[in-house]
Amino acid sequence: MKSTTIVVPCYNEARRFEPEPFVAAVLAQPALSFVFVDDGSSDGTFDILSRTAERAPNQLRVLRLDVNSGKAEAVRRGVLDAFESTAELIGYWDSDLATPLDSIEVFVHVLEQPSLELAVGSRVRLLGRRVQRKPFRHYTGRVFATLAALALRLSVYDTQCGAKIFRANAVFREIFSEPFETGWTFDVEVLARLARLARKNGRNPEDLVVEIPLQEWIDAPGSKLHLSHAPRIAWEMAKLFAITRRP
Repeated sequence: MKSTTIVVPCYNEARRFEPEPFVAAVLAQPALSFVFVDDGSSDGTFDILSRTAERAPNQLRVLRLDVNSGKAEAVRRGVLDAFESTAELIGYWDSDLATPLDSIEVFVHVLEQPSLELAVGSRVRLLGRRVQRKPFRHYTGRVFATLAALALRLSVYDTQCGAKIFRANAVFREIFSEPFETGWTFDVEVLARLARLARKNGRNPEDLVVEIPLQEWIDAPGSKLHLSHAPRIAWEMAKLFAITRRP
């Protein structure tokens, strides 16, 4: 497998973070490493992450943010840290492992195609696959994804799945170089920045991105996204339409 670094943002995950899958993954695959980003947690998350990293110091490391900055900034800082390594591929993954870690190898294999820049997990409910989502989150997610596709002018099915891997190249270094203008919806902004750069260079962004239907995705309990966040998400979506229409 190509050398791959995965960023895992963590905020107050002391009760549900499970270190064993990460340790097992790196012990089984020398080309794989993780950067855990403690996003200013107020519980024992940093201590748990530090103890986990000690078990495989060459492949597990912890980046600590002094204050809670949100998932978007935690991922961005982790990606910039990963760029300082020799990784050929960089990605980010949710700490709750709703997407199992063995999917990483599938993403890496797909990115063997030289024309592709980004692999995105897609939570599609198909026969023979174990994709479990709560009905409310599924249907609200479909509405959001439809609006996101319209904003991006891309035929993307699922922008918000927390499993993405991309090439560690100058394009993505530029994409992550500046803080995101959005928070909850920063995944869409990543795609928007990629699409803008592609179109600027005369390329079709749909030729650079592939969605991978996940074999398994489980709606893990303890999500930090709630109905009360709907107004903020609606505001961010309006902002995204403005971002994607800038000259």
